[in-house]
Amino acid sequence: MDFDLSDEQLEIKRSVREFAEREIRPHVMEWDEAQHFPLELIPKLAALGLMGVTFPAEYGGAGLGYVEYTIAIEELARVDGSVAIIVAAHHSLCAGHIYISGTEEQKRKYLVPLARGEKLGCWSLTEPEAGSDASGTRTTARREGNHWVLNGSKTFTSNGSYADICVAMAVTDPSAPKHGISAFIIEKGTPGFRPGKKENKLGLRASDTTEVIFEDCRIPAENCLGRPGEGFIDSLKVLEKGRISIAALAVGMAQGAYEAALGYARQRRQFGRPIAEFQAIQWKLADMATEIDASRLLTYRAARLADQGRRVQREGSMAKLFAGETAVRVASEAVQIYGGYGFIKDYPVEKFYRDVKLCTIGEGTSEIQRMVIAREILKAGC
Repeated sequence: MDFDLSDEQLEIKRSVREFAEREIRPHVMEWDEAQHFPLELIPKLAALGLMGVTFPAEYGGAGLGYVEYTIAIEELARVDGSVAIIVAAHHSLCAGHIYISGTEEQKRKYLVPLARGEKLGCWSLTEPEAGSDASGTRTTARREGNHWVLNGSKTFTSNGSYADICVAMAVTDPSAPKHGISAFIIEKGTPGFRPGKKENKLGLRASDTTEVIFEDCRIPAENCLGRPGEGFIDSLKVLEKGRISIAALAVGMAQGAYEAALGYARQRRQFGRPIAEFQAIQWKLADMATEIDASRLLTYRAARLADQGRRVQREGSMAKLFAGETAVRVASEAVQIYGGYGFIKDYPVEKFYRDVKLCTIGEGTSEIQRMVIAREILKAGC
């Protein structure tokens, strides 16, 4: 097995890191405090090809793979998880669903501008009564002639206030549980479609998370995405690769917290010497570095399998589970190494500490990942 990145992948890593240091780091705390969604950054991300990394050039993408995409998300998250999750929600969820399930016409009309970064996407699955349990979905879509009419609301929609294109799930056949849910493409400005309450979050505060609301929202019949009744099934395929995104997000934020703690330990002096010389701190740093490397390897493995066209239910869930929980531990230890200063907003680790918790919740909680992994290993018999 070859664990080395190619020259092209190393160049992507370098260019995204330089971009994040130059364009994002100076604004991280300002954007976080103001809950400012950095819409002005989208054209710059698009110019780097980051809004459509894995999509073919014919659909406006960069024509690269999930390993390259994982590298990009990690490098963005190393500086600011908010920017990384804006890209991830746009790319792997909204645009990814259209790429997986869309007709050629839908891909030309919607995926191309999404992949080019000319339009921003969001993806709406969760509802107040439908999180891990999709059978609680209450948003409905009824067919009226050449249109579908949507009614209901969604929660926890990343990019919801700013997205130009929304992919949302709605019940089209209440008698057919998971096979009665369909996916739809809704454009910004469609009558009856609007963002609702903006959530005031613990972390990732520069990322926009809102309700989206449908009130007799009429969309053309051709905006049904995938086969009617297969929306939830297709959503599972989308989430399968989306979990690689969250694993990469976790690895990047853990790396950022670790680097901050390592630098602080080298310069902070107590009892006449740097605290990095104390075994208690050295062991924390050793554990942090080891778990981050393990998380990265799990994430790259899942990404490589995805690039081979293989299903990654087990591997993607393992990567997300381990990387997400690692990121929480690493950020906690980083705060501990900083001591009292780790609790102060003048220093970077308190933000990482707030941000990383999402990685154990979003796109399937750690508990759901364990269920998926258990199902897969029992099915495989090993």
